[in-house]
Amino acid sequence: MDRIAIHDLAVDCIVGVHPWEREAEQRLFLDVELELDLGPAAASDAVADTVDYDAAAREIARIARDGRFRLLEALAYRVADHLLEEPRVASVRVRVKKPRAILAAAWAAVEVERRREAGAG
Repeated sequence: MDRIAIHDLAVDCIVGVHPWEREAEQRLFLDVELELDLGPAAASDAVADTVDYDAAAREIARIARDGRFRLLEALAYRVADHLLEEPRVASVRVRVKKPRAILAAAWAAVEVERRREAGAG
């Protein structure tokens, strides 16, 4: 199966469990991979036959910005569920990275992978 990928999408949002984390937006970085058949788009050369990754990136940023999540896990699942609403997408992998979440690490992250349920779509 083919893939569309978006790497290191920067989004600013309220996220975290500590009160001080919820006072101002923090920058997160998301990696997203969509598994789908790109054959129809390759044959037609038309964006209507694929997932528009620019539109997907805008929707991911909107979900992050509007969600005011406490956990990265909740954000990752919400993004994955939204992307699976597109019938052409067979599976999605979402990684959410939070810089400086741990003092001695560049970032902490969660990664989820979701597949369309059999018979769905």
